[in-house]
Amino acid sequence: MSNDQPIIDLDLARHLVLTQFPKWRDLPIQPVAMSGWDNRTFHLGDRMLVRLPSAESYVPAVLKEQTWLPRLAPFLPLKIPEPLIMGNPDDLYPWPWSIYGWIEGDTAACADIADRCDLARDLADFLKSLYRIDTTDGPLPKLSNFEHLKALKSYDDEARQAIGILKNKIDANVATQVWEKAIETTWASKPLWVHGDISAGNLLVNHGKLCAVIDFGGLSIGDPACDLAIAWKFFKGESREAFKNSILFDEGTWSRARAWAFWKALIIEAGLTESNAVETSYAWQTITEVMEDYKHNG
Repeated sequence: MSNDQPIIDLDLARHLVLTQFPKWRDLPIQPVAMSGWDNRTFHLGDRMLVRLPSAESYVPAVLKEQTWLPRLAPFLPLKIPEPLIMGNPDDLYPWPWSIYGWIEGDTAACADIADRCDLARDLADFLKSLYRIDTTDGPLPKLSNFEHLKALKSYDDEARQAIGILKNKIDANVATQVWEKAIETTWASKPLWVHGDISAGNLLVNHGKLCAVIDFGGLSIGDPACDLAIAWKFFKGESREAFKNSILFDEGTWSRARAWAFWKALIIEAGLTESNAVETSYAWQTITEVMEDYKHNG
């Protein structure tokens, strides 16, 4: 097998389905319009999808989702991906992969949303349900010991570097204050289940309403602040308040949540990381929302 990155295209998806799951050989396979960053996704018939990790670093998420999503689903008020079967590596593709049930809907990044405040409250209800689930044996993030409870601080150097790069575009003093206020706090309670990447691209909307949360590759147990960052990444004004009022946390957790959103937007705008089109399109808006929020609310 070659060590080169595989070419993940329609031909590869057809090959994998045909050779490993011939019972579905006659189903049409088509690319998904917004295929994703960590995985390349393809329709399989009308009711399934094929997801292929795009790089080796995303492979651990395959087994994690296969293991945990069926266990979490019964406790959650919205749909989440349903793993149907796991595929194996072969000569053309070096990693395990998955077939999931298809969930109808468009991402919140491009969907027609009937009421963003209602969506904010529905998402808050979903997260509250997730946070109530027993975390016994839950996976830790890729951080040693108890670093998963103060993970934000592990990005301190990167955040400060990004602020320095952007000093001619933003008020670097205010940006530094936002960051320093957050990293002075930590999550002092027991770790909770966290999705790890609650963003507009991972929320599905159908008939104007939030219907599903997808892409649990970052699933782990730890500080919920990373999930709450959506308050600044996607919501604003009344919808942000609706979200915050529906899922009550202490001031320190909200400060870290705001800084999570800030950190990711900063490193995207500073060119320190690559990202998907959705996150890139929201980055500058997020920086602006965070800075304005800090100026008005501290």
